[in-house]
Amino acid sequence: QVQLVESGGGLVQAGGSLRLSCAASGIIFSLNTMAWYRQAPGKQRELVAVKDNGGYTYYADSVKGRFTISKDNAKNTVYLQMNSLAPEDTAVYYCNAERKSRGTSYWGQGTQVTVSS
Repeated sequence: QVQLVESGGGLVQAGGSLRLSCAASGIIFSLNTMAWYRQAPGKQRELVAVKDNGGYTYYADSVKGRFTISKDNAKNTVYLQMNSLAPEDTAVYYCNAERKSRGTSYWGQGTQVTVSS
């Protein structure tokens, strides 16, 4: 059974930092591309950051220079370090694990991040 469990969300003031974690089980973590998405109220889910098993990293323009995605294959965990948070970063953040060669894609339950001004 595949599980992705996010943690680390919460309420923070603008300019503050949070680190999200996503612990994966039931998948071969090192073979999956891991990503963070977010969905703000009334908006579509958007891609925030991606890190694949070859070291490729992608960031949405809105978070470049502020957010850092990292993978710890030994702990089957992906992180999202978020610095200089702004109210527009308020959203539910979701972890995704994708293995295109197998056609699989799994989601976590989401963790709420709220940034107050």
